[in-house]
Amino acid sequence: MTTSARSSPARSAAASPPQRRVISAAIRVARVTLVVYIVWLVALWFVQDRMLFLPQVAGIGLTEDAIAAEPRIVRRWLAQDDGVETEAWLVRALPTGRTPRGLVVFTHGNAELIDHALHEAEQWTQRGYDMLLPEYRGYGRTHGTPSETRIVADVLAHLDAELAANRARPIVLHGRSLGTGVAAQVAARIAERNDDARTPTPVAALILESPFTSVASFAAGYGAPGFIVRNPFRTDHVLPDLACPILMLHAREDEVVPIAHARALGALQPCAVLVELDGSHNSGLSTDAAYWSAIDRLIGE
Repeated sequence: MTTSARSSPARSAAASPPQRRVISAAIRVARVTLVVYIVWLVALWFVQDRMLFLPQVAGIGLTEDAIAAEPRIVRRWLAQDDGVETEAWLVRALPTGRTPRGLVVFTHGNAELIDHALHEAEQWTQRGYDMLLPEYRGYGRTHGTPSETRIVADVLAHLDAELAANRARPIVLHGRSLGTGVAAQVAARIAERNDDARTPTPVAALILESPFTSVASFAAGYGAPGFIVRNPFRTDHVLPDLACPILMLHAREDEVVPIAHARALGALQPCAVLVELDGSHNSGLSTDAAYWSAIDRLIGE
């Protein structure tokens, strides 16, 4: 009787030397990849604010003489609760003999200043609205470090100061690009305060020009999870709960904030109106007649 030789379980389970070398190399590659990814996330954590806020690109704005030459600009400096003084401009409505129809609070884009919004101010004041232009910390002549929390709080403080100085009137919140995240959060904060206020602040409309769902949604493009974003500006979280009329204006060829963001926001808030315009992110949508036609329909012009 013959017997066949069989390998022991231990010998058959053991990897051959070439296999062990492959496994060892794979583990080393995985470890290096993990370390590189962690370093990448740490770097993003520290530089993300410089990627999001670009005051150096916005420039220094108008000279003091140029500002003084604008007769309808009322400059205001407000000491915030942490001691930082922030600037805002109030541009008065063109005199018509009537009380202004309301107050537009305009929050500008990333590489912009309040100085760059005079065209929009001219259009709004022609429609009978005063326009409040609060500056962001770190931008233009305002010192400090920008952040979502501080910018939103600063805008609300300037709005409250204006409402205290003049009688309450309907508020239109108008944000562009980065400012859409600011305007949406301001609208949400006002809605929260109105729930407990005896005299609520009336928000007549929210206008979002080139809006994004959130800053956090861009993290995936850098291979990072959204939770590492310190200033997420979650418009997608607050928009569904807002009861005011909402208008979104977005360029179909927007290369910075794809129009898919506005369409996604529209799906979250069926009452919002989305107007798609020709052009790109920086092509100057406010120079398009269709832009102001949509706004006129919103405000009942």
